Amino acid sequence: GGLDIKPVAAMLTMKKDMGGAAHVLGLAAMIMDARLPVRLRVLVPAVENAISGDAFRPGDVLVARNGKTTEIGNTDAEGRLVLADALVEACREDPDLLIDCATLTGAGRVALGTDVPALFANDPGVAVADELVAESAAVQDQVWRLPLWPGYREQIDGKIADLKNIGAGPYGGAITAALYLAEFVEAKDDDGAEPPW
Repeated sequence: GGLDIKPVAAMLTMKKDMGGAAHVLGLAAMIMDARLPVRLRVLVPAVENAISGDAFRPGDVLVARNGKTTEIGNTDAEGRLVLADALVEACREDPDLLIDCATLTGAGRVALGTDVPALFANDPGVAVADELVAESAAVQDQVWRLPLWPGYREQIDGKIADLKNIGAGPYGGAITAALYLAEFVEAKDDDGAEPPW
């Protein structure tokens, strides 16, 4: 958790924070082994979030690859910062489909339990998301779509930056985290459409 340090019991399970990267690497291996006729680009944004003299602090403002600024509300919400940069980089190639896997917060587990992962999709990605929900139900490995609820968007408005890396309160944390990431899914050109995500 960096300077917003976790309790000891929570630190013992922090290997799960690499779950998104592990999923992506496993999926990439399966796609390559199956020799599927797709162009696959895999980005694994990784970060170490230890306490040190040069660790980032609550209240710091960081600048993302696309120039958007983020006010740090909690240093334990660091994964979304590097994932945001990876989404910006991925969008530069105007992908047909953009998939990210992220633990985001424990809030998804609070909402859905430990066996049903949360799924988010932007408007162009809704059809793919709905298909994934249906397919996951068919094989009894359910995912559940949560909304990118626009009413919560104001919770991540920064006071001294464009955005904050956490929501304003204790509720809807998975949604506000996904809304934060959605800020970095962009069209390649000003007149283009954002990719399905």
